[in-house]
Amino acid sequence: MKKNNSYLKSPDLLPIAHSERSLGTFGFSMMWIGMAVVLAAFALGGTGVQSIPLVWVLLASFIGCLIIGVFMVLIGDIGIEHGISFPIYLRAPFGIVGTHIPSLLRGLAASIWFGINSYFGAAAINGILNVLTGYDNWFVCFLVFVVIQVINTSIGIKALEKFADLAAPVLILISIWMYVTLVDQAGETGRNVWSWVESPVTGAALFTAFMTVMIGNMGYWSTLAADFSTLSRFVKAPKFERSWFKRNKSTLVPTLIALPLTQTSMVLIGGLGYIALGNYDPIAAMQSTASGFVLAILLLMIVFAQWSTNTTANLVPAGTIFSNIGGPKVSFYVGVSLAGVIGIVTQPWQLFDALLPFLSIIGGLLAGIVGIIFADYYIVRKRRVNVPDLYEMDGQYKYHMGINWAGMISWGISGVIALALPTYSFFAGFIVGAVLYYVLTKYWWFKKYQQAELINPSDEKYLGITVGRDWIIDTSDATETVDSPAETGTVGV
Repeated sequence: MKKNNSYLKSPDLLPIAHSERSLGTFGFSMMWIGMAVVLAAFALGGTGVQSIPLVWVLLASFIGCLIIGVFMVLIGDIGIEHGISFPIYLRAPFGIVGTHIPSLLRGLAASIWFGINSYFGAAAINGILNVLTGYDNWFVCFLVFVVIQVINTSIGIKALEKFADLAAPVLILISIWMYVTLVDQAGETGRNVWSWVESPVTGAALFTAFMTVMIGNMGYWSTLAADFSTLSRFVKAPKFERSWFKRNKSTLVPTLIALPLTQTSMVLIGGLGYIALGNYDPIAAMQSTASGFVLAILLLMIVFAQWSTNTTANLVPAGTIFSNIGGPKVSFYVGVSLAGVIGIVTQPWQLFDALLPFLSIIGGLLAGIVGIIFADYYIVRKRRVNVPDLYEMDGQYKYHMGINWAGMISWGISGVIALALPTYSFFAGFIVGAVLYYVLTKYWWFKKYQQAELINPSDEKYLGITVGRDWIIDTSDATETVDSPAETGTVGV
């Protein structure tokens, strides 16, 4: 056992070597399909068609997903280039201590979403068991479902990819079946799915309704946009590749094609559900259109949807963040388990209605973080990062008592602006955060706390796989932990 001189060097958070990245374009696409089948998308479609035609709802959804996808792949280059996760890179714009505040917000949001998705998945499992065996106890299903997801996520990112490979095609097939069934149901009620609107709006109200759907789609994924590098660090990419597009090809294709198409398809089904049945709740819609074994299969879709979304979009980020905050003694497995506990104790079956506005606020706050990360990585440092110092207590990212006040001030102001403009929250938060951070660092903060990659902007010294480098961190002053993922070959290798 070595003396612990740095809590910054948890084995689960060290840079991922090029040879250890396991996700390819196809695997990542399947993972995106699994993540994008979410109940929130059904709700966006169902609420959207109450004000504007379905075709406009779908267009707003597709554009929103495409825009947020662009932000994701931009931020994801951090993981591709340097192999580091969201909470590690956040030490640059926020400091080695300041990073814990925004990252903890993301971790809590992920844990809460995990609980909500697990609750709906458990309700579907309970429905399946009730149909097949007569068993009826959703709370037991909830607890078991949480434990299974925690174990699945702890096994490792390759296990998630294999699970997504199974879940994705099943979800696609059942979604097609639901589409055909709901169109027939709408026809029986005499409603044209492409023109029917419950309470049509025009003029400025039409534009507002369109933007609400678009921002709603962006808001759901704004959390993942902030920490996309946590996933992208496991994605395969070529060494010595100077072209940004070629280097990020394995994230571009899935994120800009699989995400918009899949989520828009789910929005379509939610809209059809409301037009045909007056209810966009997929479980209620399934129960009203099917029974017996067919109903059990359809409910299985909900289980797959929540499972595939939870493992990749919620448990992996939360586990990584909690591991970073806790240091070497808190392994990735412990972080994931903590997220599971938070998902249970927040009692999503009671707090769901209250939590939605809360999570919407978190999305607005995270938009500023996305802007700050973008400005720091692309505009200020120009992708060059002194990665070894991200793991040092007395390195260049120590700043003032471990806090980069340029980042904290920019985030605070951008958050206020985003909350004041809810219809345009993501754009407002991103722009204000990015501009303020650039100005404050260029003319104030980095004049006080000089950065090596700015003093000597060398590609050879401060780029990663573009120059063929795998970042190696000296862990001789960090406590070695027993049975950590780094030793057992799971996430974080």
